[in-house]
Amino acid sequence: MRQAWIQSKESLRLRMIQPQQVAPGEPEAQMPAYMESFLAHLRVLVGVPFEYLVPDPRMLPDESIRFFFLDRSWADRVVDGAIAVGKIGTREQAHHQAHEPAIRQQLDITERIVRAIQMHLDSFTNLKAANDSNAATNAPGDTITGFILRSAAVSGWPQMDVRAYSSDLPEPLDPSSPDAQNAQLRKLRLELLSPSVMIALFQGIPTLVTLEEPHHGVQFGIQPVFGGFQIDQRHADGTQILLGTAPHQVTKPLFVPVRAANTRVISITSLRRALYTAQQSDPSMPQQTGGASLAVEVLNPPWRQRFEGTKDNRGGGGRQSSGFLSSLAVAVRVAQPETKAALQTAIQKVKP
Repeated sequence: MRQAWIQSKESLRLRMIQPQQVAPGEPEAQMPAYMESFLAHLRVLVGVPFEYLVPDPRMLPDESIRFFFLDRSWADRVVDGAIAVGKIGTREQAHHQAHEPAIRQQLDITERIVRAIQMHLDSFTNLKAANDSNAATNAPGDTITGFILRSAAVSGWPQMDVRAYSSDLPEPLDPSSPDAQNAQLRKLRLELLSPSVMIALFQGIPTLVTLEEPHHGVQFGIQPVFGGFQIDQRHADGTQILLGTAPHQVTKPLFVPVRAANTRVISITSLRRALYTAQQSDPSMPQQTGGASLAVEVLNPPWRQRFEGTKDNRGGGGRQSSGFLSSLAVAVRVAQPETKAALQTAIQKVKP
């Protein structure tokens, strides 16, 4: 019988004096590219079963959206579980525990290129090299937030534009403006989980999230309202005229005249006349001198849904959350008074 290469005493001694086995700075200690890519995908929940995200269908009914924070500790444990496959002894366990901080720090950086990998913008090697050398992205892991949306809008517009901003930007909102560009959060993931379910992850905590119909071309149309139709009055540059100067005001409407014989047909002549009258009182509107000025007035911009005004009530952040205050209260009908007193004392100790 061949004698073991490392005896139990020697294995214990090596575990105590050198648990890493290989120093993190050594080339052979680096993760293979395929492994780093796989673990980075796990970090943003790619490959995680949907039942782990939404354990009960009643938590995500039709036409609903659910915003959430991603528990970093939970994501780290998913990675630990993937790496733990194949470990058969304490030596491997010690090695994993010794290298876990370095792996976690590297995945904090690599998770930011998962979306670029999914979009096939470049190879993993090139994207990783550019990302690791960029000081703006080579920073510790930030808070990750996101949402899951189940709606017919997802199946109707699977290529909808999704953006998150760190500040509440008023309308009219131009995503290409410097203010919007500076406030926009990085998208870590944007994917359809099914024809009607979308998941999105952002780096940071958004104050404003917008879902917008994709801009495939210039569209014209009118808005049906109670009792007829209307359009938004517009400036000569095509921007909407708002009612008032405060942010988020509704647009100034203009009711669309229709033909007497058929209320489903627009009377273009009467509409031009109504636009001409409105322009006399507001010179910022385009003069009705031809088809181009009429087209400006009947623009139908892409649909945009805003989610804003949220407040962070989650307590502390990061992997070790603090400041959580439970809403647990001891019932007044506890049978044993000593049990009630003990629970009340325990709750008072954990309160900040």
